[in-house]
Amino acid sequence: MASKDARDRARAVLKDARKKVEKLAGIKPFLIDISLRENPVGSRVGQTIEEKMAILPRLREFGFENISLGTLDYAMPDEPEVDDDFMRRLRDTGADLRGCYAFTAIGLKDAHGVFTPDPSQIKLRDYGVPNTVHEIYLSRFGMQGMYDLETLKRGIPASVQWLIDHVKGENGGPPRIFINIVDGCDAFAERPEETFDVLELIGGLPVEGITMEDDRGTYMPFQVGAYVAAARAILPAPKKILVHLHAGGGFENASLIEALLNGADGAWGGLPKQAAVIGHASLGELLANLARVKNHEIERMFRLKELLPLATRLQVLDERGPVPDDVPVLGNNAYRLSLSSFRQRDDRFMDLPPERIGGRYRYRICPVVSDAEPVRGRLAEVTGKAPETYSDAVVERMIRLMRRDLREGRRIDYDEPLHLLRLHYRATHPHDAPPMERQAAHEH
Repeated sequence: MASKDARDRARAVLKDARKKVEKLAGIKPFLIDISLRENPVGSRVGQTIEEKMAILPRLREFGFENISLGTLDYAMPDEPEVDDDFMRRLRDTGADLRGCYAFTAIGLKDAHGVFTPDPSQIKLRDYGVPNTVHEIYLSRFGMQGMYDLETLKRGIPASVQWLIDHVKGENGGPPRIFINIVDGCDAFAERPEETFDVLELIGGLPVEGITMEDDRGTYMPFQVGAYVAAARAILPAPKKILVHLHAGGGFENASLIEALLNGADGAWGGLPKQAAVIGHASLGELLANLARVKNHEIERMFRLKELLPLATRLQVLDERGPVPDDVPVLGNNAYRLSLSSFRQRDDRFMDLPPERIGGRYRYRICPVVSDAEPVRGRLAEVTGKAPETYSDAVVERMIRLMRRDLREGRRIDYDEPLHLLRLHYRATHPHDAPPMERQAAHEH
C-alpha cells in the first residue's frame, strides 16, 4: 500500500491538473482570425476577391472582433496580390474596418538615422487598414540577408513611430500594432539573451504586444510553453502575447494549450485546419477545445453552433474539395461513430458532443470493432429507414459475418453503401449464403 507521502504527492499532481483546466475554462482569449490569408496560402486554388468579400461578413457574424484582411509583406511587392485588390475594394466602398489588420514588414533605419519604410507599410497607409501585425526575424537563419541585430534594434522603434505618424487608426486614434517574431521559437532556443534585449525594447514602445511563431511546427509543447513563460517574464501585462503554431511535428494544438497555460493571451490563425504547411493550430480547433473545458467566455463571444459548418465551408471553398476525413474536430470522421462507447456526452468531463459546435453524430463501419449502434445507424443513413427497422438478430448476424469474412481473407469496405447492403442481404437471406453462414444464421 502506498505511503501517506506518496498519496499526498499523487493528490497534488491531480490538483495541479484541475487548476490548469480551471484556468483554461476561465480565460477570455484574444484572437485574430486570418482565414482570409492563412488558409488560402496552403490551398490548391486560393480565394478570389469576390470570395473574400463574402467571407469577411461571415467571420464577423460568427463573432470575430479582430480579423486580418491579408498580408502586404510578400515577395515582389511591385506585383500586387488579391489581398491588395481586396483591401483597396474595402477602402473604396467605405467598409467598416474596425478590428481589421494587415501583416507588414519592418522598415529600416541606417547608421546615419535615415529611415526607409517597407513597401508594405506604405500600402497599409494607402489602403486605410487601421491596425497591423508587424513582422520581424530574430534568429540567425531568419535575419540572414536582411539585417543584423543592431540594424533590427534601430528599425523597430523607428518603424513603430512611422506607423503611428502615418497610419490612421480606429476612431482617429493610433494604429494597434503587434510585433510578430516570425521565428520566435528559434530565437528563444538559439539566442535567448539577445531575444530578451529585443523584448525589453518592444516593451517600452506604444504597441499592443508581441506574437511569436513556431513557423515550421518543430518545437515540442513544453518548449513552446517555456518560451511563452520567458516572454511573459520580460513583457508583463497589459502587453499581450499571442502565438501561431504550425503542424510540422503534430504538436500544434498541445503547444497552443501549453502557451495559454504559460501566459499567452491568445492566438492568431485561420478557422479551418489547412495552413501554409500541412496545417496549424487553427482557431476552430482552439475554440472547440476551450468549449471542451466548458469555457463560458467563448460561448458569449462566438456562435459556437456555427463553428463546424462554417469552418468546413471555408475549407471546402479554399481547397475546392472536401475536408480530409481524419482531421480532428473538423474532419468528416471526427464525429462518425465506429463503436458506441466512443460517443462523447455533454455530461461527462472533457467530452465535446458535436451538437455543441453545430454538428451531429453519424456512423461508419469498421469490421474489426463496430458494434450494434454504428451498424444499425449506418444502415439507417444508407437506406433512409428508421434505425429500429433493423432487429438485434439481423445486426448481430451482420457483425458475425464481417468477422468471418476477415478471418477468411476477404477485406471488404462495409462502410461503402453497396457492400453494406449486400452484407445486410446475406444476414437476412441465410439460405442464399455459403454453408458455414447458413449454419451460423440457424444457430442465432
